Amino acid sequence: MIELPVTTVAVDNTRLKKPDWLRVKLPIGESYKHVRSLVDDHKLHTICESGNCPNMGECWGAGTATFMILGNTCTRSCGFCAVATGRPEAVDWDEPQRVAEAIYLMKVKHAVITSVDRDELPDGGSIIWNNTIKAVKALTPETTLETLIPDFKGKKEDIQRVIEAAPEVVSHNIETVERLTKQVRIQAKYWRSMEVIRTLKEGGMRTKSGIMLGLGEEKEEVIQTLNDLQANGCDVVTIGQYLQPTKKHLPVHRFVHPDEFSEYREIGYALGLDYVESGPLVRSSYHSEKHVIAGYGRNKWESEKSGVTNL
Repeated sequence: MIELPVTTVAVDNTRLKKPDWLRVKLPIGESYKHVRSLVDDHKLHTICESGNCPNMGECWGAGTATFMILGNTCTRSCGFCAVATGRPEAVDWDEPQRVAEAIYLMKVKHAVITSVDRDELPDGGSIIWNNTIKAVKALTPETTLETLIPDFKGKKEDIQRVIEAAPEVVSHNIETVERLTKQVRIQAKYWRSMEVIRTLKEGGMRTKSGIMLGLGEEKEEVIQTLNDLQANGCDVVTIGQYLQPTKKHLPVHRFVHPDEFSEYREIGYALGLDYVESGPLVRSSYHSEKHVIAGYGRNKWESEKSGVTNL
């Protein structure tokens, strides 16, 4: 039986006013309704909904969604995350096939799958992960797949189950800088996450991670995090603005200007990263279909630098 920590997050109820560049369109249109119907009919969870993603309207309108396996209750209590914390329900062993069927019916060329943390399970949920990846590949072998995985407490045998199933991209988010990790991620560890990325890279995976800005980090710390990710074998990095899901979560320290996001994009490429997606509304799975292609981001950046923009 897992012992859930009692976590107190100091919250400032005075919310900063969102700037104009963070305004998004409401979800509308037939494609949105189609994805909504498939998600409901197959009793699936999406991080788009559970995580209050600002891009849900755009992505669902384009016929894509990020599926969340292993239920919608997490065993961790991160200060930034809108996903419910508590005691999860029993593992649903039919879930992998339902996810695969939904991806098949959506006819998507690229799919993203993530999960809650299931620290109460001996395997951390890695067997369901392995089954889900294989089920998707069996039903829609032409679909490329990104998997956004938890840290599995750093257990290499669990990480190896994901590697063995061979998705095109494996992502694990560092989320914030080292100094803020204990406050933001609480049960996670900065260097354990770096080791997860290193293990994935050594296993032959195309690797990816994500960072949120606006939690009180300093510029030098963001640069150091990008450097640490690159040094540990990370290929793709997404950088976006943290948005406070509820008053119970960590407050936004500041709204980062788009120009600063552009600067981090330049720095990331200069450090040697292969793809840097950086902007206020960027989230882990935003434009993820492009992250599969090795060299695409770097070639595009180099073309921009040279004045050639035909990519």
